[in-house]
Amino acid sequence: MTTILDTTPDDDELGLPAARRRSAALERQIHEQPGRFRALTGDRPTGRLHLGHYFGTLHNRVRLQNLGVDMMVLIADYQVLTDRDVADRLAEHVEDLTLDYLAVGIDPDRATVFTHSAVPALNQLLLPFLSLVSVSELGRNPTVKDEIAHSRQSAVSGLMFTYPVHQAADILFCKAGLVPVGQDQLPHLEVARTVARRFNSRYGPVFPEPEALLSAAPLLLGTDGGKMSKSRGNAIALAATADETARMIRGAKTDADRNITYDPAARPEVSSLVLLAALCLDRDPHEVAGEIGGRGAAGLKGVVTDAVNDRFAPIRARRAELAQDRAHIRRVLRDGNEWANAIADDTLKEVREAMKAFY
Repeated sequence: MTTILDTTPDDDELGLPAARRRSAALERQIHEQPGRFRALTGDRPTGRLHLGHYFGTLHNRVRLQNLGVDMMVLIADYQVLTDRDVADRLAEHVEDLTLDYLAVGIDPDRATVFTHSAVPALNQLLLPFLSLVSVSELGRNPTVKDEIAHSRQSAVSGLMFTYPVHQAADILFCKAGLVPVGQDQLPHLEVARTVARRFNSRYGPVFPEPEALLSAAPLLLGTDGGKMSKSRGNAIALAATADETARMIRGAKTDADRNITYDPAARPEVSSLVLLAALCLDRDPHEVAGEIGGRGAAGLKGVVTDAVNDRFAPIRARRAELAQDRAHIRRVLRDGNEWANAIADDTLKEVREAMKAFY
């Protein structure tokens, strides 16, 4: 499914302002003709997803799916190894990730959930794609630099260095024209666009140049006031119980001012909690803060706890129900992998034909 967009920019029209303009135009087109679009998105299976994932990406995926966009949802199990020596408890994490997807509303009848390792033709595309980018281009990628700086490994692996090209294969194998991303991921998407453009120039037109659909993901801090992260233990998992949620929120960092206000610059920890309550309640954070007023941190945390538990009770109940039937989870993955393989095989055949690599 090749999507030809009406917003194709000039090659030199890069940067965040241009990406925002194109993203806004894409949103209008999606609402008008959602069936024209195929989107690729996904996560690494390194642990259970949390509230930051929900409001940052998962909610938007369900929205696009429900609008009628063809969603390809990748469980990037090979990419677990980018910053780890081994992939611990991989099967468990893959199933947990699938459970989270289904619980929030990803529908396997309308979206394809699949894993890296089960789609050989996707990964084979990495080889010709690597010939289309230089070592210096990869080294300049700001996201690669950041990932390397925060890597758990003592040395940078080849997978870490080249994973933007692997991500290009993720996007291009299914000819996704749409990639929902945050602005920090724009450099990765630009690698995919570069690979598509260079392949088409060198061998003939095969790939669309994918476009970024920028998310306005809210910035939620972890309960310790730092970046929300599975590995830091500062995030409330989607699968957390009501009691676990209350315990984590009670321990969340705030400040000494009893009057609750929403001021992310001056009061980041308090404002993050206010924002979490507002997102769960579908309300303006300034209004939520105003209603809490002088009730202090205890009052704030009580409001946040109730809001989170009420918002996520149906999702948690659905997840618990699904967890009783692990065979269903495996069927979802098997069916998704089968469809992804059919797409990848067709694309690899086109690539080999374009490269005149049939013998």
